[in-house]
Amino acid sequence: MDVDEEKQTTESRPPSIVTSSTANGIETPEIRDEDAKRDEEKAVMEAEKPIEYPQGLEMFFIMLALVLSITLCSLDQHPFSPPSTLKPVKTIVATAVPKITDQFGRLQDISWYGSAYFLTLGAFQSLWGKIYKFFPLKTSFLLSIFIFELGSLISAVARNSTTVIVGRAIAGLGASGVAPGVYTIPAFIAAPEKRATYTGFIGLSCFYINLPIGGLAILVILFTFKTPAGVKVVDATLKEKLLQMDFIGTALVMGASLSLLLALQYGGVTHAWNSSVVIGLLVGFVLMIIVLIGVEFWLGERAMLAPRLIRQRTVWVNAVWSFFFAGSYFITLYYLPIYFQSIDNQSPIGSGVRNIPLIALFSVATFASGKAITKTGTAAPYLVVSSIIVTIAAGLFYTLDIGTSTGKWAGYQILAGFGYGVGLQVPVVISQAFAAPSDMAPVTSIIIFSRTIGGTFLITAAQSGFINQIIHKLSSTVPTVDPALVTETGATTLRQNFSGAELNGVLHAYVWGIKVAFAITIAACGITVLTSVFSKWTNIHHKKQTS
Repeated sequence: MDVDEEKQTTESRPPSIVTSSTANGIETPEIRDEDAKRDEEKAVMEAEKPIEYPQGLEMFFIMLALVLSITLCSLDQHPFSPPSTLKPVKTIVATAVPKITDQFGRLQDISWYGSAYFLTLGAFQSLWGKIYKFFPLKTSFLLSIFIFELGSLISAVARNSTTVIVGRAIAGLGASGVAPGVYTIPAFIAAPEKRATYTGFIGLSCFYINLPIGGLAILVILFTFKTPAGVKVVDATLKEKLLQMDFIGTALVMGASLSLLLALQYGGVTHAWNSSVVIGLLVGFVLMIIVLIGVEFWLGERAMLAPRLIRQRTVWVNAVWSFFFAGSYFITLYYLPIYFQSIDNQSPIGSGVRNIPLIALFSVATFASGKAITKTGTAAPYLVVSSIIVTIAAGLFYTLDIGTSTGKWAGYQILAGFGYGVGLQVPVVISQAFAAPSDMAPVTSIIIFSRTIGGTFLITAAQSGFINQIIHKLSSTVPTVDPALVTETGATTLRQNFSGAELNGVLHAYVWGIKVAFAITIAACGITVLTSVFSKWTNIHHKKQTS
């Protein structure tokens, strides 16, 4: 080959990679670029491999463990089952609250038995989403169950109201990891077109005791669950993983939530609404929210509520909708037992029996809507329909009074149970359908975070309205009774402390207090009707096929 021919041949070839090294043996940039290219090509090839999903008994046991796990949270706070979030069963805590107020004589702590749980449940929701993204899925999920069990044990052995509240807060911390884990795992072990069915199935759980179920769930997950190949832990240094946890954002959420809860608890009860204490707490809440927004934008992808995700329509619309929808549902779960046990003089067991219409219809509707979404791929209409139904039901609950017939309160619950069951799981299904695999856990956590924070804020608002209205009405229905005596009396012992005209006046004040709680529910449900129309109406099956 002559020189010109060799030159032509050389020029026709792409430049070769220089393989020289420095004297110290350090690779050149060209070599590193080539290595990165090969790694990228390898990652693409692995991503293109068909995903092998669990089948048969393996899938059965994994789903069984997930159902048992969500049952833990569901018994404590219903909406976290498919979606809050959770199981379609009435919270046992809500049923027990009236009796707890008798044991410790702390009617003013009603909201704390729920809010302490929801406070940590909501504040740490996004943190767990980051944990699932940067740490092993299986280990993280098992840790969340253990923390929940620890909190349940503390509440179980409590000898005073404060210890119960502390245990509830710890349980909420664990549940904040259980809920997103339960909804993240099916996204990786089931084919996209089947996820809605499995999500709906998870809702049909519960009715068992926390500790035994938690132990069984841990054993099943430990020995049967193998992290699917599609679940890739983000490769990052430990320092970067810790920075991704956004502890500053979590602390601000906790601080802001606590400030608002205390302001609503104190206002009109122990302090005047225009007192420096209440005003200071409200100002602190606003300031911390402003700082939180600034911090989240500053952190970017490291934020617990990543601005990139929040700006997505499928995320922010479903998050806002979940905030008010789940919040209204929590109020219903907490104040129906108070109505049955204080106004109708039912025992906790009798109150639970009277809630069967709500529970039964919720369970049926949850599973049915999941199957329907799986078959049709249409999800957004369920947001609109469920919002309208629960708004009507909330208006009917507002009419509850002394002597309301069985047919009415049972019928109202049937309507509400159906409405809440149809819609509660839909935001998670829609958000996951339009999320990238790497965003699955963070997006799921954002939706569940909005549910739990909605429950925290709205339950506390309902409690504030409930107590303030009782105090206000007592001055006209039975002015001879000290309002402090009523608020310190357990909801189920009213007839042991009052009688005759006094009892009648106290019961009427209670009814008006409960009406205020349901008025807040009406407003929250109305907002969900307006929000639902902004959801993305694209068929989720078409979206998955395109992806």
